[in-house]
Amino acid sequence: MKILVLNGPNLNLLGTREPEIYGTETLADIEMKMQTIYPEIEIEFRQTNSEAELITWVGETRGIFDGIIINPAALTHTSLGLYDALKAVADITPAVEIHLSNTHTREEIRHKSLTAPACIGQIMGFQGFGYTLALRALVHNLSS
Repeated sequence: MKILVLNGPNLNLLGTREPEIYGTETLADIEMKMQTIYPEIEIEFRQTNSEAELITWVGETRGIFDGIIINPAALTHTSLGLYDALKAVADITPAVEIHLSNTHTREEIRHKSLTAPACIGQIMGFQGFGYTLALRALVHNLSS
């Protein structure tokens, strides 16, 4: 099984950016934990601050990856293009949306996700542990 983990804008700052909200783990820490827990799964991590690059990566998953875990970050609330890309591959490459914080407890603008309806599920509020939960849920879905 091959899973693509995509991370959007500013997640390269994870570990130092607002640790009271996002935690102190870096993306590298999260990736290492996922690899340790699921050594039998090929996990590829990517991060970009570019909406266009994220959309391109989603579109390239068909036939290469079995599933996607995506933290669109701020693009969650603004990117119809990312929604369209996720929807276009959903029949072959299902996605789980992940958020480090519980977006419903934050500013009102963060309450609505444009991208979640194109995903099979959404996990939020568990900081870095949410990625492991998302992987477990995606593996379960793909194995069903």
